[in-house]
Amino acid sequence: MDTVHQRHAKVFKALCDPNRLAILSLLRGGEKCACVLMDQLDMAQSAVSYHMKILCESGIVESRQEGKWTHYSLSSTGGQSAAELLLSLTTPSTEQDRCCG
Repeated sequence: MDTVHQRHAKVFKALCDPNRLAILSLLRGGEKCACVLMDQLDMAQSAVSYHMKILCESGIVESRQEGKWTHYSLSSTGGQSAAELLLSLTTPSTEQDRCCG
């Protein structure tokens, strides 16, 4: 079962690892092939694949297949959604939000 809290946790999990932050930094320059990420980060294919799975599941990164290689790019909406999620979770509720009546 995928609860709303589990979906939210995927976003924060994607952002809580230095390797994934390095990947996001590289993707800010545009789409990158997994082979480029491997070279630039000096990571094995299995490590890149692991991190990219987490980033894609979070919705922050998108992927597309071209031949045997996967190409990754920042999602057009993922960053904005992550920012809105953080803001909503860290903004105190108004009295009206807390009231159930």
